[in-house]
Amino acid sequence: MKNFLAKIWVKIKAASKNRRLVKKIIFFTILIGTALYLFWGIPLPTQLSSAQPVSTKIFDRNGKLIYEIYTDKRRTPVKLSDIPVNLRDATISIEDKDFYKHQGLSYTGIARAVFNTIVRHQVQGGSTISQQLVKNALLSNERTIRRKAQELVLTVIVEGVYTKDQILEMYLNTIPYGGTAYGVEAASETYFGKPVRDLDLAESSLLAGLPQRPSTYSPFGAHPELAKTRQEEVLKQMVTNKYINQEQASAADKETLNYANINPPEAPHFALWIKELLADKYGDKTVEQGGLRVYTTLDLEIQDVAQQAVATEVGKLKGQHVGNGAVIVTRPGTGEILAMVGSKDYFANDIDGKVNVTLADRQPGSSIKPLNYALALKDKKITAATAFADVPTCFKVEGQPDYCPTNYDEKFHGLTQTRFALGNSYNIPAVRVLALNGVDNFIDFATKMGITTFTDPKNYGLSLTLGGGEVRPYDMAVAYGVFANQGIKEPLMAVTKVTDWKGNILEENDPKKMELSGPRILEPTITFLISHILLDNNARSQAFGESSYLNVSGHPEVSVKTGTTNDRRDNWTIGYTSDAVVVTWVGNNDNSPMGGAVSGISGASPIWNKVMKAVLDKAEKGSYDKDEEGHAWPKQPDGVIGANICNVTGLLPPGSKDNPGCPTRFEYFLDGTVPTKIDGADRADLQLFKDTGQQAPADANPDQVKTENHPVYKDPDGTLYCLDCPIASSEAVIRYPLSPSSGN
Repeated sequence: MKNFLAKIWVKIKAASKNRRLVKKIIFFTILIGTALYLFWGIPLPTQLSSAQPVSTKIFDRNGKLIYEIYTDKRRTPVKLSDIPVNLRDATISIEDKDFYKHQGLSYTGIARAVFNTIVRHQVQGGSTISQQLVKNALLSNERTIRRKAQELVLTVIVEGVYTKDQILEMYLNTIPYGGTAYGVEAASETYFGKPVRDLDLAESSLLAGLPQRPSTYSPFGAHPELAKTRQEEVLKQMVTNKYINQEQASAADKETLNYANINPPEAPHFALWIKELLADKYGDKTVEQGGLRVYTTLDLEIQDVAQQAVATEVGKLKGQHVGNGAVIVTRPGTGEILAMVGSKDYFANDIDGKVNVTLADRQPGSSIKPLNYALALKDKKITAATAFADVPTCFKVEGQPDYCPTNYDEKFHGLTQTRFALGNSYNIPAVRVLALNGVDNFIDFATKMGITTFTDPKNYGLSLTLGGGEVRPYDMAVAYGVFANQGIKEPLMAVTKVTDWKGNILEENDPKKMELSGPRILEPTITFLISHILLDNNARSQAFGESSYLNVSGHPEVSVKTGTTNDRRDNWTIGYTSDAVVVTWVGNNDNSPMGGAVSGISGASPIWNKVMKAVLDKAEKGSYDKDEEGHAWPKQPDGVIGANICNVTGLLPPGSKDNPGCPTRFEYFLDGTVPTKIDGADRADLQLFKDTGQQAPADANPDQVKTENHPVYKDPDGTLYCLDCPIASSEAVIRYPLSPSSGN
């Protein structure tokens, strides 16, 4: 029995040893397999050189080359001793302040990368100069754990093989600085037209800030102002790390930088904006070396018309202190951008030409009014015939100073119906409409329409309808596109397809499949009313005359609205049909006011007229009905009916069809909103000035007024208007109270 038990014990021990052996084999197999997966094909650290780059090409909608981003070995290695100390110090300060202290890895950066990978599912993190060298010279831009592991291992090896000065020299000769510039020598020649050894502190600090995001921080990019911001950050870090003192930093910050000339792309603002979008999606290295083929929506023929129109018309306005202009043209049904002119001359010596105003925040003036009126029509607070008292008015809001708007022509026009108030762009009726809507509601609605810049309602008041809040021309193209699309909002698109240089498709967007696929913001009944008012030349002739640049030869179907801020810092014209939206702007980048001759019928409108005519001459006709004279008009949708109304009050005529009792006109209404009230039915005792017979405010001197009974009209804000009294002058100011709950 004893021997039997002993034999069993021996077998158990043997089996136990075998299991341990199996476990060891499995462990080492997994370890070796993981190592092979992570490091198979890893380049040798002695191969610190990049693959040959392939240029990226950007094409217009017809396959014409707009811009070529090429990197055909524009790299001139220089010794570290030939690179200014300021540039070396600036690079270390902004990229890796502990470069000479660590062994190639930043453990805080690694911890951040691990956190982003596990928690945010993003393989990223701050890299040391050594890591960036390895990543750019030896590895791909792929964001995977495998690539990151290879980077870490190679960085440790590189740190063991090379000295710190050798690593810094290779980094400064390898890293991309934007465009064709790889390495500091090419960068210095590209941006400043001089060898790197001749750079001063200001120039060095600007170059040092570029490698993190060359497309974004480039002074030749879509946002040149960011280059200056980045330079300031570099100088700040140099002071913090005690490479320079504050006095040196301030002097460098104030120094004017003289940039070299670059080869012009066909549509510079558009091309560089596209480049930035691509860099955000694919990375700078892929965009500048990966040989992308980018097919866009731009029409170079329309782009050329727009660029020439801006340059010509802004040139004519030089005496009126107008320094710049911008245009964006879209196809509303698909959101395709057909033209984008960010400034009059991208290649002007001053930085103004580099700014893409179509993406900048500017005050829209009265061009925002159609959105305000559309909201009131949608909520059935007004009709196209609703009359408002265009008389001297101060709007009182609790806790705020009185707001007393005036009209652009500095006149008052008495009782004015919506069609003519919007068409002639009178300010006081527009403020009354916003008071009806409420600022909160209007901001919410404008945001749905496509305006991205209106934020906290507490920041705005009733002046918002006169342009008191900044907007982007890009966003206004989206918002007006809603009107053109009969209520459908389409986001703007600029890229239809991206492939690599071998033809492999990376992304594809078919405009035809996306046409009118966006969300419905308004019903066609509302957009019809707004569009019809904005194309009605009779409705705007009192302010703009019968013959103005708002009339496009051969195209009477165009709806259009102007906008000029009261201080004449911004001047807009925006118009549309179902085929095109054209947004134009003139002004000054520094926000200085223009001359007094710039108005709704000058400034932006001649540019708009030229561009809109060119687009419509080329575009196919949209869904318009023809009248008996062959003119095209927006199609009247179901839910809109017509009726005859009194041409002063907008109410029903008191008499018969043959003898209406008041001059009448025809107007369109939403079904169910035709007025039922009879003209002249209301009378009231009014305070009138004894000498003029005009309505007097409630706080008028009793000795100067008399009380008389007159026919009256009460507008939607509750203002009583005397129908047979002279129009009130500026001395007869109505104080219009608003409760805090109205959202104003």
